[in-house]
Amino acid sequence: MDRRNILKSAFAALATWGCNRMAFAQAAYPNKPLRLIVPFAAGGVSDAIARPWAEKVKSTLGSVIIENRGGAGGAVGAAAVANAEPDGYTILYGSNGTHVVTPIASTHPTYDPVRSFEPITVISVGGVCVAVHPSHPAKTLQDFVDYARQNPGKISYATAGVGSAVHMAAELLQSLTSTKMVHVPYRGGGPALTDLVSGQIPVGFIAMSGQVLELEKAGKIRLLALTTESRSLVAPNLPTAEEAGVPGCVVLNFAALYAPARTPRSIVNKISTATREAMADPSFVKLLIDSGFEPYKDPSPEAAQKFLSDELARWRPVIESLGLKLG
Repeated sequence: MDRRNILKSAFAALATWGCNRMAFAQAAYPNKPLRLIVPFAAGGVSDAIARPWAEKVKSTLGSVIIENRGGAGGAVGAAAVANAEPDGYTILYGSNGTHVVTPIASTHPTYDPVRSFEPITVISVGGVCVAVHPSHPAKTLQDFVDYARQNPGKISYATAGVGSAVHMAAELLQSLTSTKMVHVPYRGGGPALTDLVSGQIPVGFIAMSGQVLELEKAGKIRLLALTTESRSLVAPNLPTAEEAGVPGCVVLNFAALYAPARTPRSIVNKISTATREAMADPSFVKLLIDSGFEPYKDPSPEAAQKFLSDELARWRPVIESLGLKLG
């Protein structure tokens, strides 16, 4: 065999070895702990879903380490996952903030919500609460709107961060009611809620959660409305913002999982299947509902892709009309 043929045979063998090695690696997935990046501070509603999910899929996926990496309305953590190795060991807890608001409104986006990720699954969908400290005079959402109109630029409100779903809810409410308030962004829902409870800030736009409901029951906050399309299963007595007099004020706070672009489909499917199995457990479903979220109807990657596409199409004209710009 001449030198050229020897080289061809060697390269072919090397290529075959490489393909077999990659196939084996994917077949053996996972063989080390996964890292789930939650792009908000610890203690918020994201943790209330991410941590039970990690525990529930342990039997299928092994250990899942939660890493809270807050900042820029979730963009810091999302960008980290977008730039991670597409091997299935680093995935993102995505939301309305990371995948809809921030990418559309950012003047210097650090990732693309579609091209930078592989959708894995939508876990659940919830709403945003308009909440006030008990010392606030508003007893209803209409009271609050009237008060805001009488005090333009004098009301400070807390959110989980610039570009988050809760920030979007506040911006939309102001636009629909011709009011103006002062935004105080926090590094996650947990710190924002803490300051609302303590009275450090009088108003909060907070993601619905079991903790929020417990605080309301204890009289530490007052909930005025929820931004879902219909009343929540977990808080049936809480009116929607539309019912409370603000038509069009619908903001969905969703929880979804994403992998870096070019992650093998077999890995994406394995994580999606593990989530589907978790959703079949009544105890996990109850946990989601008690946390203020409703399980999404279809946990498949295809459904996650369509859901994101629909949300981007729905929100782009709204965000552009609001003139919302993020640095």
